[in-house]
Amino acid sequence: MLATPHLLIGATIATRIHPLPLALLLAFLSHYILDAIPHWDYSINKIKTKKWKESFLDFLKVILDSLLGIILILLFAPNVVLALGGAFFALIPDGMTFLTVLLPETKLFQKHHFLHSNICHWFRKRKIPLFWLFVSQIIIIFVALYLL
Repeated sequence: MLATPHLLIGATIATRIHPLPLALLLAFLSHYILDAIPHWDYSINKIKTKKWKESFLDFLKVILDSLLGIILILLFAPNVVLALGGAFFALIPDGMTFLTVLLPETKLFQKHHFLHSNICHWFRKRKIPLFWLFVSQIIIIFVALYLL
């Protein structure tokens, strides 16, 4: 899933659910739930294969996607600090995936990568029309903004 829906759902959870530790845990877990929904992802294969000299565009995609989510949070969140905290926790699983690229021998990261890639992204083995892969994310973005 793109970073923007993850950020917005994490922000929504953090501003709606109390106490804060529960909200941050749920924001973190929301990442896996959202990734189980069929969705489209842009390619970041240059990062995944450690082709650092060729990975500028991959990093740019991630940065622009994340910036869009942060800007929407800044515009719509009633409590920006809580919202950004939830957004941060919602992206931790992707951060762990990036750490797997940097530290592939780490057992914890290997186990996380297996869970994140194979279990949460179960739908990749099925043929789902591209249209629905986009629509799922658009719906999540609008629902999150409405609830935020």
